[in-house]
Amino acid sequence: MLPVGIVSALVFFTLLYQSPVSHSLQEPLLVSSKQCNETCGQLHVPFPFHLNTSCASVSNAFRLFCTNSTLSLIIDSESYRVLEFFSDGLLLEFPGSSTCRQYNDLNSLAFTGNNYFGLSIDNVIGLYDCEDSSLCKATCEAIDLPGCDGRADGSTACCYPLSDHSAWHIGDGFSVFSKFGCRGFSSWVVSRGSNSGKRGVKLEWAVPGNLSKRACAGKANIVNATTVQEGIRCKCQDGYVGDGFASGAGCLKYTLKDGEEANGSASHTRRHNDRTVTILAGVIGPLFVIGSLIALLYLLKRPVKAGTYENGHFHSTVSFRKASRTRLFTYNELKKATKGFEDGQKLVSTTTGIMYAGVLGDGSHVAVHKIHCQDETDFIQALSKVEALSSLSHRNLARVIGCCIDSGYTLLVVYEYPANGTLSDHLHPNNGGQNVGLGWHRRLNIAAETASILAFLQYELSPPIFHNELTCGCLFLDINSSAKIAGFRLGNESHLHEKYAGLLNQRNDVYDFGVLLLEMVTGSKHKDLPAMALKKIRSGKLEEIVDPGLYYHEQSSFCREQIQIVADLATRCLLFGGDGKIGITEVAREMVRITKEGIDGNSKRGPALEETFSNSSLLQMISMSPDSMLVP
Repeated sequence: MLPVGIVSALVFFTLLYQSPVSHSLQEPLLVSSKQCNETCGQLHVPFPFHLNTSCASVSNAFRLFCTNSTLSLIIDSESYRVLEFFSDGLLLEFPGSSTCRQYNDLNSLAFTGNNYFGLSIDNVIGLYDCEDSSLCKATCEAIDLPGCDGRADGSTACCYPLSDHSAWHIGDGFSVFSKFGCRGFSSWVVSRGSNSGKRGVKLEWAVPGNLSKRACAGKANIVNATTVQEGIRCKCQDGYVGDGFASGAGCLKYTLKDGEEANGSASHTRRHNDRTVTILAGVIGPLFVIGSLIALLYLLKRPVKAGTYENGHFHSTVSFRKASRTRLFTYNELKKATKGFEDGQKLVSTTTGIMYAGVLGDGSHVAVHKIHCQDETDFIQALSKVEALSSLSHRNLARVIGCCIDSGYTLLVVYEYPANGTLSDHLHPNNGGQNVGLGWHRRLNIAAETASILAFLQYELSPPIFHNELTCGCLFLDINSSAKIAGFRLGNESHLHEKYAGLLNQRNDVYDFGVLLLEMVTGSKHKDLPAMALKKIRSGKLEEIVDPGLYYHEQSSFCREQIQIVADLATRCLLFGGDGKIGITEVAREMVRITKEGIDGNSKRGPALEETFSNSSLLQMISMSPDSMLVP
């Protein structure tokens, strides 16, 4: 019976493929008869830019000049060399940079914006000799920033993405960084989703909004500019291609005619072919459905044995080995790295597995999370989360190096493992000694970073990522005691062991964070810590359970008050986190507020702190560098 389904499917798709029906394809590059199709050197001049004034355009502001194959844009009597065009902007060379200079004067680019151009937020700025390093952002440290001579040595000690908006705002020039004592700058454009930059300054372009009615062609939508005030661009609707402007290529319908591309009036399909396809689909469609169901039943009845997935139906279905962006390890490779997964290498036990410390053959220190999935569905869900995590880059997220899928339904996820161990190692040392080097302010910074990364994962990503396994053992510390979160619960929560079933309704990231705060305050990992601590806190006896290593009674009154505030926040997380009455963003905002307060009790950010956080984006809040959050 199986060949019937396969043959039906092949016949059905063959007939559909041979029929000249319309398809939506990737937009081609169009040149309108209204345009001059101008070039300068190796650069094609796209609409609305032009060289000849007789060429159609929306404004003379987009006129360019070509001299000795060098393309230039003149703004406010200043000439800027054009290096590259983007759909929403163009890349300019540094003004006056005839020689290779890593840094330029902050006033060398006086332009701040006009009705047609603005400094793009895709620019990443390298800053030189700044007196105040609080504006330096760690988020751009991993970006490849080439030097002015093209070599990959242009990385800067202080970098700031204009998308951050905390120090630079739309309408500002680069001279705004002089307020931080900076003496020079470099600039790169970094496209969204890219990890490498191109040296230069990107300007966003747009036309004034009051021109939109006559500027945009039919079948074009208006797109608002980001940095050009009240500026717009035109974009063709789905199924149409072109630049979207009435005086440019406009928007032409894009289809296929006899298997070839056709635009505008040349686009049509023959009705009798449509009827033929309809009749064939009506006859062959049911056969295809029946055959497919038979094939599916046949495949479902086939036995699947553990350990045979590498060449089996499962991996050919999800195509994980071909599609995976993460490094794929062998089971023996990770077994050797963890000394056979021996108990001495164990870092933390989670509800779905165990995480082990290990050393790869190249000497890299890693943490291997051995996750036991219940079935194929559970395994697929876990793999999808591994792929999502491996694509993220955040200073407080332990990097996912790769995984192993060679051990049946057991998934091995490999994280980077910093040299400073886990938070648990510092809060609960095995030798029974004091927690030297992890004082109150260090713990406070770690808590703020942890809340911030949880908020980022839940509210800045779509779909959101929840940790659901947060413990001290899942927080790695780097050499600067900055937190890196790992050990996520992957897979389907409905398959958890029955002893955890009662916790599913109350355990979430907020609740777990509350427990984490209590461990930081008390230094205890007692299994009944929440109940014990809540009883003491409610009775006003917090000092009885504070970690002796914090020397509570020797601390200043302000520091003791901070410990009390954190304990109160932990209480709210435990009591209201499970039912959603307090969210992780509220917790993160509160933790950052506490951390930013000075030791003398005066806020470093002034009385408008709450308003600042309530009006700023979450991403801006959590993108503060660890240095700027650290209280000395």
